[in-house]
Amino acid sequence: MELKDLFLTPLYLGLFYGIAFAVRKRFTNPLTRKYFIPALSVKFLGAIGLGLIYQFYYGGGDTFNYYFHTKVVHEAFGESFSTGLKLLTAQHPPDADMLRYTGRMYWYDAPTEYAVVQVASLFSLFCFNTYTVIGLCFAFTSFCGMWAMYVTFIRIFPLAYKKLAIAVFFLPSVFFWGSGLMKDSLCIGALGWAFYGFYHALILKKNLPTAVVLGALGAYILLSVKVYILLSFLPAALLWVFNENNQRIKSAALRMLLKPLFLLLGAGAGYLGATGLTAGDEKYDVEKIGERAKINQVYLTSYATNGSAYNIGEFDGSLGSTLKVAPQAIVVSIFRPFLFEVRNPVMLLSALEATLFIWLTASLFYRTGLLKGLSLIVGTPILLFSFLFAIVFAIGVGINSGNFGTLVRYKIPLMPFYLGALYIMQAKSQKKVRPGGAVRPQLNSARKLGRLATTE
Repeated sequence: MELKDLFLTPLYLGLFYGIAFAVRKRFTNPLTRKYFIPALSVKFLGAIGLGLIYQFYYGGGDTFNYYFHTKVVHEAFGESFSTGLKLLTAQHPPDADMLRYTGRMYWYDAPTEYAVVQVASLFSLFCFNTYTVIGLCFAFTSFCGMWAMYVTFIRIFPLAYKKLAIAVFFLPSVFFWGSGLMKDSLCIGALGWAFYGFYHALILKKNLPTAVVLGALGAYILLSVKVYILLSFLPAALLWVFNENNQRIKSAALRMLLKPLFLLLGAGAGYLGATGLTAGDEKYDVEKIGERAKINQVYLTSYATNGSAYNIGEFDGSLGSTLKVAPQAIVVSIFRPFLFEVRNPVMLLSALEATLFIWLTASLFYRTGLLKGLSLIVGTPILLFSFLFAIVFAIGVGINSGNFGTLVRYKIPLMPFYLGALYIMQAKSQKKVRPGGAVRPQLNSARKLGRLATTE
């Protein structure tokens, strides 16, 4: 960070807030309006805090590596617009004019990392290449996607709109790690757009142009930056689509008869989509992904510091080994670190969130009973989708990470969906009576809340 960060950051904050207040009425309703500015504010807080933590606590890190590359591209624009444009579009192979710049950028040939540099470089052209302002741009972009995620959740289940706001926006790990100049900021926003697009285009079948554009944009960003998020999302989302359409069949007998077929079609379509997306990809080809996970686990575990490494058992990259360590991977991703495992302030935040997840999960299944709880999940498509996505993603990141420092960043895409599903499940299972038997007052009926949830 430099002196210009101190002067320009307040100016751009004012600009972003001005835009936010101007568009708030268009993208909110009486239920959601009060969360719009606070949700954006914690994103900005996360973006600024991320830079400060990496500079003064870690003494460097990925966010400043991205900024270093961004400075090189910005420098190229200052000397030759055409050369800068070639770098911005990642022209391959680089020509003679580009070599003096690409020789300094060790991520130029790393497509997933350089995709972040391309976005940051585009933002840098409008903010004098200021690190903190670029971080605010990432936070604002990420917020747009997460607002789409929130709108989708409350469109499905408006009665839980208050707690869904907590699940999507106000988990500390999510707004801290998902807001600054990092891959995670783009990906959590892109996941929100993909979620919005899938629901509105394939299930609700409304606002089709917007849904298709946002869904395609989200999928493209995930494919470019972290395709494994899309690999986890796609099977669960396709199964969700088939389940929703199955529930619209009026005949109960026909619905039960066709449900196994819908499940098989959803699972098959998800698998074909995943293999098609990654065929030939050196890092994420489904045929090689277990082997790659083994390499990542060993590498990241070897770099663990401050006692943050964890062990989920022997893993050799095979399918059998994956199934064997899957339960441990799920536990470590969703419910750990435990409070007694905390070794630093970052781990403490993650441990508090994990404790919340443990308490909510245990209390919900205690209240409903295990079988009734599972039946509720299977019978509610949004719950089945959210838990399935969270569990599949948890297995992937739990196996790959090897240490809590890495895991706390990797797992943030699953957190809004897992906690959101818990809150929806809690709302569906609660009795609408007080302990004394009096009816609990409702601010609005479910039907009215459903209408209010519409912000498109």
